[in-house]
Amino acid sequence: MLLEFVLLVVGFALLLKSADWLVNGASALAKKLNVSDLAIGLTVVAFGTSTPELVVNIFASAQNHPDIVLGNIIGSNNFNLFIILGISALISPLFVQSSTVKVEIPISLFAAVLLLLLTNNFFLSDEQNLTRVDGLILLILFFVFLYYVYSPLKNDTLNQNLSYKSMSNGKIALLVIAGLSGLTLGGRIVVTSSVEIAKLFNISEKIIGLTIVAAGTSLPEFATSVMATIKKNNDIAVGNIIGSNIFNIFFILAISTLINPIPYNIKFNTDLFLLIAGTIILFISMFTGHRKKLDRWEGIFLLLIYFVHNYYFLSQ
Repeated sequence: MLLEFVLLVVGFALLLKSADWLVNGASALAKKLNVSDLAIGLTVVAFGTSTPELVVNIFASAQNHPDIVLGNIIGSNNFNLFIILGISALISPLFVQSSTVKVEIPISLFAAVLLLLLTNNFFLSDEQNLTRVDGLILLILFFVFLYYVYSPLKNDTLNQNLSYKSMSNGKIALLVIAGLSGLTLGGRIVVTSSVEIAKLFNISEKIIGLTIVAAGTSLPEFATSVMATIKKNNDIAVGNIIGSNIFNIFFILAISTLINPIPYNIKFNTDLFLLIAGTIILFISMFTGHRKKLDRWEGIFLLLIYFVHNYYFLSQ
């Protein structure tokens, strides 16, 4: 037990430092390539911080732990949306670009609704599960999303006034690689030790997936977005979360499903409805208070919703 707690602390420390490396490297790369912070946040940073979810889900799917697979994705997305954006907004109100409001948030909502439909036999599948065909559909949508990101956004030169240190290509590559590697290793250490601790208390795989595993694999997003918020890189802070949520469903869940079809536990519907509702609330918040801005009070509202839901969920 003591060793697991020590590993947990080491994993947290590695995640925080690696996130700082990744944000610095990604920001410098965005400027050097004349690509906006938003595009980098939606791709390089989002994919890098989603690596722990990918690693965990590959192993969980291969070893036939469907509740861990689904709990990790749905739980991580809810943690990203309610906790990470909520805390980031508390640190500093988050200004959001027009393209995020008009396109990326709706895409994230579409991904959540599509997942609900696929898992509940809306398309008349024979069994209540995610099949390899479903996984292929999600993967195709992932590549469509990548095409969207790399076509119009690659010429976006907004936010060129952000301060950053000029770096050589070698240093940028080293920071990005070290950041991604550290996030992956730290994420695995945190998740492994957390699961071992949870098992000592006989917690089900569904609860482990939705809470400990989800929170553990979301720590890179948490560290990256908080660091970006402190550095006033709002585009990376917001783009990282929205991009990660899209990646989690379209890419990571697709890969998991292609490895093994995933039987669906209908009890996950409550958490999927929470994800859909939260995404809608985020979209509406762009038009309340200050437009295209997630204000502190809206961050508090997101946090309250999450804690009330979890209190009710864990008390059942």
